[in-house]
This record gives sequence, C-alpha cells and structure tokens, in this order.
Amino acid sequence: MLTGVILCFILGYATIVFEHPLKLDKTVPALLMGALCWALLSLGFYNGSLSVIDTHDHLYSLTHGSHDHHVVEGFNNTLLHHLGKTAEILVFLIGAMTIVEIIDLHRGFEILKGWVRTRSKKRLLWILGGLAFILSAIIDNLTATIVLVTLLRKIIVSKDERIWFAGMVVIAANAGGAWSPIGDVTTTMLWIGNKVSTPGLITKLVLPSIVCFIVPVYIATFLKPFQGEIEVDAEHDDAESMQLLSSRTMLFLGLGAIVFVPIFKTITHLPPYAGMMLGLGFVWLVSEYIHPEEDFTDERKAAYSAHHALSRIEMSSILFFLGILMAVAALESVVIGKVGALRYVAEGLQNAIPNQDLVVILLGFASAIIDNVPLVAASMGMYTEALDAKLWHFIAYSAGTGGSMLIIGSAAGVAAMGMEKIDFIWYLKNIAWLALIGFIAGAVVFILMQPLFA
Repeated sequence: MLTGVILCFILGYATIVFEHPLKLDKTVPALLMGALCWALLSLGFYNGSLSVIDTHDHLYSLTHGSHDHHVVEGFNNTLLHHLGKTAEILVFLIGAMTIVEIIDLHRGFEILKGWVRTRSKKRLLWILGGLAFILSAIIDNLTATIVLVTLLRKIIVSKDERIWFAGMVVIAANAGGAWSPIGDVTTTMLWIGNKVSTPGLITKLVLPSIVCFIVPVYIATFLKPFQGEIEVDAEHDDAESMQLLSSRTMLFLGLGAIVFVPIFKTITHLPPYAGMMLGLGFVWLVSEYIHPEEDFTDERKAAYSAHHALSRIEMSSILFFLGILMAVAALESVVIGKVGALRYVAEGLQNAIPNQDLVVILLGFASAIIDNVPLVAASMGMYTEALDAKLWHFIAYSAGTGGSMLIIGSAAGVAAMGMEKIDFIWYLKNIAWLALIGFIAGAVVFILMQPLFA
C-alpha cells in the first residue's frame, strides 16, 4: 500500500508538470492526488499495513484486526492537523486575492501609469523592475506581474518589444517576492508554518533579493532591445484608463491592509490569516460606502462591490493548493522505517549530498521545472530546523527566485506567458540566462552573509 501512495503522488505530480501538453488544468490532478493519497493511506492504516506519524513524532499503527480507539483518534487528528494548516494558507490567500481584486475594480492600479513618464527604454526598464520588486513584496509576485504587464500594454505598442520588458518583470517580481512573507505563496507557507519570522526573512533575504534583481536588469540595459526610446502615452483620456474618485483611496487602503498583516501577527501573536481577515473586513467596509463616481447610484454599486471581487478570484488556484498540500501532507505522515516518508528522503539526501547549501541550490533549479509550492511543502516535511534557521531562508530564496529561469517555473512567469503569448523557447534563449545569473549572484551573496548572523 505504501507503494500505491508513492505512485499516486508521482503520477499526479507528473500530470501537473505536463499540464500544458495534456491541456488539463493542474487543479484536476492535484485534487485527485490529494484525495487518493489519503484514501490509500487510510486503507493501509486500517488493514494494519501502514503506520502514521504526526508532527510531534508520535507513531500510530493498528495490527491486523485491531481497532484501538486512541490509535484511530491519532490518525484522525493527524489528518485534521494537516487540513487545518492548509486551511490557514488558503484563507490567507483568499483574503489577499479579494483585497487586490477590490483595488482593481476601483482602478487603483491605474495610478501606477502616471508614475511612468519616460521615453528611454533603459529608464523604463529600471522603473518597471523597481515597481515589480516593490509591488511583489506587498501584493505577491503573481499579482504584481499581472498589473505591470497590463500597464506595459498601455505604454508599448509593439509586442516584440513588450515581451522583453515582460520577461524582466518576471525576474524582478520573483526576486521581490522572495524576501517578503506575503510576496510569494512559498514564503507565505514558510511564514505561516513558523519556519521564518518577518524580521528574519527581511534582514537575511532583502540584500540577496536586491542583487538577484539588480544584476540581470543592469546587464539587460546593455542589450539592444533596451536601447533607444519609445513613445509613451501618459494621457488618461480614454474611459478605460481613467482613474475613479476612489482609485487612490482604495489603492493605498488595500496595500496598507495587506502590509499591516505581519504587524498584526507580531502584536497579537495570532496566525496571519486572522490579520488578513481583519484587513479584508476593513477594506470591504470602506468599499461599501465610498463613491467611485460623481453620479454614483445603487445600480452601479454592484460593479465595485466586494461580492463582485470575490467572483473574480481564481478559485481553481485555491483548490490546486488544497490538493497539492494535502497530497504532500500524506507523504509527510506515512511512515518509512520510523520516520515520515519525506524525512526519510531528507536523510537520504543528506547522506548523498552532505553540503546542505548545494541541496537547496538544486531545489532552486528544480523549481524552474516543477511547481515550487509542493517543493517547499515537501521541504517543510523533510527538515526539522528551528525558526529562522539558515536553511529556511535559503529555501525561501531559492524556491522563489529559481523559478525565473524558465517561463513555466513560477506563477508570475505563467501569467506573463499567458497574457503576452511568450514562447517557451524564446524565453529560454533570451531571458533564462539573465535569470540564472541573478539567481547565482543572489545565492552567493546569501552564503557570504551568513557569518554576519552567526
């Protein structure tokens, strides 16, 4: 039965990796994999062929034909624990995504277009890269990429020129998301899982992330596509790009609510999702009474409501995280020898590659091919290092920035690929090498900084 659980995970994971050739939404195999892994684990547990381990290293197993109430309760509590930790992440993401959608409904992000007042391609690259780096730390790298690619469409008419900037936005957004607890799903997972703290993550990763962003952008400024000037339409004269009366208010209120979450956690010691619920409630409250237009009527209210924003969030992504995280939890819980399967793999890796830094760098390369969410979820089950250990910060950096090396290696890359129809091979030839240089440069800086924190 153990083989069945592992095979189910491998087959499901392979289906997720090849979602584009198969033309199958990755949410489908993720949900099937999560449910089937636990179903096989449960069948094996109740027939006595599998044991389960909880997060406190308590083993639970039934001999053939026995039905010990304490042992069964241990299995159920293990499942509920993992579901609870997964739900924390999902509720947090739903809150953040809803706030961002409320901002977007009020055209808050249109304000950013007014900040771009240059005809120089080189200067535009720095402005967009800086915006991507900062915004991704606040509203996550995926949303920042979507916002800035949309902005690019209003600035650069030629798609052949625009995709170069879009590729660099992906690198900058992933670098910016790595040092913030709310900048990337993987850093959020590590933060919610009490592997990293907000001060620890920022102090140890902000400099490597800046290097990961600055080095490739600086090199790119010498490339031909970023030479010369462009025509920039800075006028807001079309109805589609006009700011509303509420645009500025909702932009700064929404971003402030998201930034307040780590502060709320520090003050109250409550999980991050509680702070996100508070932030969403406050933004929702203001959105009910604010007037986006001069002649604002009740009939128009629905177009700017939080209910409309909720209908726009990607529930398929939420369900994907649910499936993949529960599948990884099954591997973390099933016992091989006297430890969970993921811990067993970690011990094997440690024996095969004694240098832990090298293992994490390889994880960064793997995240360019394989979705970084299950990779980080697996690493959280593999290692038992304390809060703010070097390992967790390096994993946050590698998983967050390593995905830039391929267009399909990160949510930001996939979003840009879909919006601008960026070809996989084109990105591999023109942008991947820049992302690789940035990733290695940031990793070197991170390793060299470690004696400062000893």
